[in-house]
Amino acid sequence: MTDTTGGGAVRLSGISKSYGGSFTAVHPLDLTVPQGAFFALLGASGCGKTTTLRMIAGLEDPTTGSVFLGDRDITRLPPYKRPVNTVFQSYALFPHLSIHENVAFGLRRRGITSVKKQVGEMLDLVELGDLAARRPHQLSGGQQQRVALARALINHPQVLLLDEPLGALDLKLRRQMQLELKRIQTEVGITFVHVTHDQEEAMSMADTVAVMNGGRVEQLGAPAELYENPRTTFVANFLGTSNLIEAEVLSTAGGEVLVTAAGARLRLPAGRCATAPAAGGALLVGIRPEKMSLVHADDTGTVADGRNRLTGTIAAAAFIGVSTQYVIDSPVCPELAVYVQNIERDPRLTPGAEVVLHWNPEHSFGLDAAQDIASGVETAGDPS
Repeated sequence: MTDTTGGGAVRLSGISKSYGGSFTAVHPLDLTVPQGAFFALLGASGCGKTTTLRMIAGLEDPTTGSVFLGDRDITRLPPYKRPVNTVFQSYALFPHLSIHENVAFGLRRRGITSVKKQVGEMLDLVELGDLAARRPHQLSGGQQQRVALARALINHPQVLLLDEPLGALDLKLRRQMQLELKRIQTEVGITFVHVTHDQEEAMSMADTVAVMNGGRVEQLGAPAELYENPRTTFVANFLGTSNLIEAEVLSTAGGEVLVTAAGARLRLPAGRCATAPAAGGALLVGIRPEKMSLVHADDTGTVADGRNRLTGTIAAAAFIGVSTQYVIDSPVCPELAVYVQNIERDPRLTPGAEVVLHWNPEHSFGLDAAQDIASGVETAGDPS
């Protein structure tokens, strides 16, 4: 069981940050990062995630609230007195020093002269032991990032803060480094707090993700929980793609909600509704594109009983290798997204074809219809 109170646990109590009284970057926030966790602050540019990280590091003074490391209040401690290290997107390596000396820098600054064994162990951890004599310019971007990690970890911080650490890498290298970061964090057992705008990055590495929007945490939880059970339209749209269907509630009985949308009747579990649905009220019914199946209208009879189903017309189709992504024009929604794995492709499924969409009702979720249905769509994938 993860220790939530040990020296490496981060606790933010009522912390906020305002600038000049006119702009609030972070609204009062209570957040606990358990000791030894890999925790991600995820959100688009301007959501407050980096400001929150900088307040933990001591690089920003909070307007209100306190920062605790374990049971120790570190709110007023300067950055260099906090047992916290930060790795930034820019690696900030010393170009005139070897990789060995870059990693040894922090130890030498603390007056430690016998550094060879510690530096060697740390370079082995990041799998760069055979490159110790090289200079930073002789390494790839991914290797430089690993040197920056080793330099931060050799000081044995209780918490490692990562501010968009993979943002400068290309896609293939970024994915390799995601696996490396997770491996390293598992081996050293230090609390990692990772800021990113990249949904895949956060979900592939973190034990817990806090989705931030407008200086507030929209939802906090394990990656699978956030993806499968979003509680707001922002989370549903920001974490991947969601089809959100405006519907009217017909009944709620036996743990199931029955709704109607453009004449189609759909079912979903009451336990997967973020709001308490009431007969006659409105509800947004959500379904992820990969949870849906697609058949040609001539094959309607092959759809099993008990599945939710909608009719529509293929507006566009894009083959992307592992799957084909369809856009369906349906009475319930002008642009429904459906992702179909390329196992047995039906040549009839081309633009203009009449189709039936169907899915297991258990895979649907319900959201408050008073929310903006497009919240999170514009900001998903924001590069900054």
